[in-house]
Amino acid sequence: MLSIITRSLLSFFISFGILLCFGNKFIKYLSEKQHGGQPIRDDGPQSHIQTKKGTPTMGGILIILSVLSSSLLFCNLSNIFILLLLLVLLGFSFVGFLDDYKKVSKKDYHGISAKLRILLQIVIASINCYIAYKYMNYNSNLYFPFCKDLFINLGYLFIPWAVFVIIGSSNAVNLTDGLDGLAIGPIIITSISLLIISYLNIEQRELCVLLSALAGAGLGFLWFNTYPAKVFMGDTGSLAIGAVLGFIAVILKQEFTYAIIGGIFVIETLSDIIQVLYYKKTKKRFFRMAPLHHHFELRSSDAPNDYINTLISNQDGLKESTIVVRFWIISFIFAIIGLIQFLY
Repeated sequence: MLSIITRSLLSFFISFGILLCFGNKFIKYLSEKQHGGQPIRDDGPQSHIQTKKGTPTMGGILIILSVLSSSLLFCNLSNIFILLLLLVLLGFSFVGFLDDYKKVSKKDYHGISAKLRILLQIVIASINCYIAYKYMNYNSNLYFPFCKDLFINLGYLFIPWAVFVIIGSSNAVNLTDGLDGLAIGPIIITSISLLIISYLNIEQRELCVLLSALAGAGLGFLWFNTYPAKVFMGDTGSLAIGAVLGFIAVILKQEFTYAIIGGIFVIETLSDIIQVLYYKKTKKRFFRMAPLHHHFELRSSDAPNDYINTLISNQDGLKESTIVVRFWIISFIFAIIGLIQFLY
């Protein structure tokens, strides 16, 4: 068998190549089938109604197919964790597909109900986490950042904890996917960071091949998703990719390190939670709009009258491309901090 480095490089370039070769044709196919693209939220920034109207969604299908193809070609399929990761990838992409399909077919941005989506995610994650737990020889240690010798044994609580990490990661990436190229940049950075950690973990080096496929597919998708986007990832891609990244963190036992590396995903999620809780208590908005990227996007004149927070000095809003690149920079910094913590 080829070395892990060779297989990882091949996996990366095959995934990247699939996106570049079939991207335009697939986008054209989606445009013809969807007749108007992804419905735009009427409660989001008003500028999106014009600038993003008609853009096809479900581009994540091509990401999933490219990752799956490269993994089947170059991964050691006798590795149970690779098989479980592919099952999670397919399972969560199916949930996302149901959501996207309802949005497009019904011309309604709501998609399937949140309860049904979470229920399906819990079922898929629970089955795979239980199997993974058995093949980890019931190793349920939870390690803390910056403290190599500090850990707690969760016992069977490891399974609900792992399910929480996977579902949280899945929905965090989904929340971040709100501007052209915003989510896919941190996805690439996070994938490469976890790849480095996987390579340094001799027992889990096989994960490098799958992570390389994900990084290559992400880079290829960015070719078409950068501003102005020709296609959106959709829930089909974001839910699946987020779940896979979270599951890899669980397998590597680097959940908190992943939270640092994927800090952008955490911040975006927290901004949404803060907005909801603050509004329920005060009937006022903490941010101009949540998740956080919309806060920076809105002009002060677009902000609600009850806006009381002055988190940024720029009152004229920021260009979408500016927000995206700055979030990429912050994501890169988080990745460096996370890797330094891992090596500490």
